[in-house]
Amino acid sequence: MKIACIQLDVAFADPEKNFHNVQTLIEKVVSEGAELVVLPEMWNTAYALTELEKLADIEGKRTKKFLSNLAQTYHIHIVGGSVSTKKGANFYNTMYVYSNVGELVGEYDKAHLFRLMDEHLYLQAGNKENVFSLGSIQASGVICYDLRFPEWLRAHALAGAKVLFVPAQWPSTRIDHWKILLQARAIENQCFVIAVNRIGTDPNNQFNGQSMIIAPWGKVLWTGTEHEEYAIIDVDFSEVEEVRTRIPVYEDRRPSLYQSLFEK
Repeated sequence: MKIACIQLDVAFADPEKNFHNVQTLIEKVVSEGAELVVLPEMWNTAYALTELEKLADIEGKRTKKFLSNLAQTYHIHIVGGSVSTKKGANFYNTMYVYSNVGELVGEYDKAHLFRLMDEHLYLQAGNKENVFSLGSIQASGVICYDLRFPEWLRAHALAGAKVLFVPAQWPSTRIDHWKILLQARAIENQCFVIAVNRIGTDPNNQFNGQSMIIAPWGKVLWTGTEHEEYAIIDVDFSEVEEVRTRIPVYEDRRPSLYQSLFEK
């Protein structure tokens, strides 16, 4: 499957500009043969958290219509990164995933809120996992800081995911952590990891991309630069079964041993 990673320069507090840029870039990658598109985290507003009352997508209606139409028009799967949403009285960091017929197949609210960027002050945490199918591929998606919680990602792998999508706004000051953790999650879960980080700046942070596609053995298939760009990489998901057969980590697990430790 040809995967397009769109490493976007997200405009701070400017949804109109961001929706326009995303549509333009999706149309470009479609013209070059992409079958699946992955976007970064909070691409509609960036971290304009103090302005969410006027900026957040109410019930995700605009984003869902936008992504569904693109998916249906161009017959492309879309892992919609995440956007700021307002649901009821609360704000969330929400991922929407659409199949290539325009059907919503995944919806996820970020489970772990990042205190260093004040998410816990403005957003509500999600409480549900995110496993979905894109054609014949069983997949999952988490968001940025979730990457630092290996037990959460393992839970998704145990639910059958062969590829883990990680949209992010990961600051350049900790970009080495990003690279190491992504590679570790691929190796330990024996799955593909497809991670898309933004580039650019906001009032408090600088972002330098370094988006990555990593195979189940830990081999890096692609790394982004520090500039706005996209890449289209052909991924063979059959490699997952090969790796899991050669080193049967899932068969050798001892869940009863771990359970008591997690209960402490």
